Amino acid sequence: MSSSLFKGAETPEWLGPPSSFLGLRSPEADFSTARAVIVPAPYDGTTTYRTGTREGPRAILNASRELEFYDEETGTEACRQGIATLDELAVTVASPRDMVNNVRRAGEFVLAAGKIPVLLGGEHLLSLGMIEALAARHDDFTILHLDAHADLRSSYQGSPYSNACVMYQALQHASLVQLGIRAITREEHELVAERGIPCFLAHQLWRNPGLWERIVPLLGPRVYISLDLDVFDPAIMPSVGTPEPGGLGWYDVLRLLRAVCQERQVVGFDVMELLPQPHSVAADFLAARLVYKLLTYIFLDNH
Repeated sequence: MSSSLFKGAETPEWLGPPSSFLGLRSPEADFSTARAVIVPAPYDGTTTYRTGTREGPRAILNASRELEFYDEETGTEACRQGIATLDELAVTVASPRDMVNNVRRAGEFVLAAGKIPVLLGGEHLLSLGMIEALAARHDDFTILHLDAHADLRSSYQGSPYSNACVMYQALQHASLVQLGIRAITREEHELVAERGIPCFLAHQLWRNPGLWERIVPLLGPRVYISLDLDVFDPAIMPSVGTPEPGGLGWYDVLRLLRAVCQERQVVGFDVMELLPQPHSVAADFLAARLVYKLLTYIFLDNH
């Protein structure tokens, strides 16, 4: 956001872009008037394969400053409706539950101000904090979960607070629809059948493209979108902790997200699990563009 040194005055041309999403300055970056608020959460305390997703939020913000404000698909500049960016959340290593609580508090703060929260991770466990914040305000909403992994284990490595357990915990607060899954345990598969959770496996969507049309009707009036970037195929999103072959494509996901935003009220979303690679920034740019695309669709107000 713009420095207080220059409030009410034109920003000097010798200053580079600030660290806000898209490099926005006042008035578009002002919290008081913004429609959405970015919440960066740099934590990866329970990752089990490759660590480094704690660097994801900063990489997304850095890449976002190279995006065009104009969206060629919709003919709009969503940023003009206001996108504020909070400072990075404080990281606590005392326990994963404490970090979830930090995210919940940030979510409560954003929601109390009437804004749309956008969580940037960091590991997927942190989505639980935002889901808990939403559950305190809404009696009923659906989580649309896009991921390579079901994340429905009751515990992992002796703890219920793991990125492998986030959606199991989330079931206490909201209904769930999953898609893009291509790594699931037998126990998770049995839980999906027992609870009647709509789960669209990646190979099913590939074999039967007509299944995409069945997703939105399964969602309630209010939706929280939780998106692990490994839902995409590693060919376009290699920068994740546990890449799985056979993922979804860019335009398939965008078409679904636009339909969700047109037909339902999206009350918040997250984009999680970017693990930046120093030799390639394409994945960082994809993640940043995805965040802006989702905000663009939400701001169209077609639901």
